[in-house]
Amino acid sequence: MNTLVVGGGIVGLAAACSLANRGANVTLVEKGSLGAGSTARSAGGIRSQFSTQVNVELSLASKDVWNTFEERFGVDIGLRKNGYLFLARTEDTAEQFRENVDMQRELGAESELLTPAEATEHCPGLASEPFVAATYNPDDGFADPNLAVQGYAEVARERGVDIQTKTAVTDLHREGDRVVGADIQAVDAAESERYAVDHVINATGAWAATIGAMVGVDLPIEPRRRQIAVVDPTPPVPESIPLTIDLDTGSYFRPERDGVALVGGHFEETDDPDQDPDAYDEGMDVAWSAQAVETAAEYTEYFGPDTRIKRGWAGLYAVTPDRHPIIEETVPGLVTVAGFSGHGFQHAPAAGQIVADLVVDGETDLLDILLLSGERFEHGETFTERSVA
Repeated sequence: MNTLVVGGGIVGLAAACSLANRGANVTLVEKGSLGAGSTARSAGGIRSQFSTQVNVELSLASKDVWNTFEERFGVDIGLRKNGYLFLARTEDTAEQFRENVDMQRELGAESELLTPAEATEHCPGLASEPFVAATYNPDDGFADPNLAVQGYAEVARERGVDIQTKTAVTDLHREGDRVVGADIQAVDAAESERYAVDHVINATGAWAATIGAMVGVDLPIEPRRRQIAVVDPTPPVPESIPLTIDLDTGSYFRPERDGVALVGGHFEETDDPDQDPDAYDEGMDVAWSAQAVETAAEYTEYFGPDTRIKRGWAGLYAVTPDRHPIIEETVPGLVTVAGFSGHGFQHAPAAGQIVADLVVDGETDLLDILLLSGERFEHGETFTERSVA
């Protein structure tokens, strides 16, 4: 069974490993370097606090891998179980928190509802006054995406995956309805080569719509630029505090090492949907970084006039209209696994398993992926996730 995985980010690598485990003959092509796209620009969050059941199920299935990654892959990914702390400013958001926690706990997550005062016990330096409720899960945390890429890539090669970097897919070919071939071309090659396939896996993230268009499929996945700032807070952020999210403003921060913090935020006035994934600005906007730090300063003591913005970067989210991925066999022979809307890193292990199940078995019992079919957008059967960090 010849399977071509297109995309060498964390989702593509997870799919390649899972496929190799199931006995597929796997080639993975990446037009750049492994993990150099959206994965390398991720904040590395891993959480099970989501507002929809399918996202929680993806998280819990993925945590089975993240929690044992070093044992499975031989690489320490720097997993830090600091927890995630969500904060609500309004009663409407607080009511959603209550519903979320009930749902998450029913599915097996360790989430709990907190008062603002209780939230400050997990995040000293947090101002409780602006908030009316909070949620916390001690099993949430963050890891190093680049180390995770390294672990997946090493194991993929050990299991026989042919990884070709600096190599792009230039076209797909069909016989009848089925995808049966791909043209692939290395950057230093004069011409492309035809590759016979049983399945192509579209794991290209923000580039997924381009691959879909090769077979006449319109995938509703758009690149969306997101930014992160690295700052020296005053006072230093303790390394033990959770990734903290003020959900109603879209602001978040988390500790790095030695008192440094990552600060981010999804602010409408800086949210430009019209990004060319091959030509977007990978740098950080100074005005955005100032807004991100000023917003965080409104509810914590860590960010003030003496806070120094050291550096930052921008990456691309692959966003669908309802902020959930598309995971399906879009046409016979073409499996789409993209559009995670900022959650691709943390959901990659589960996504990779689902892809292997679809290719080998034609179905999966990990979760109900009919919910993640691209047809939901045509039928108006969407559901919304508030997408932050």
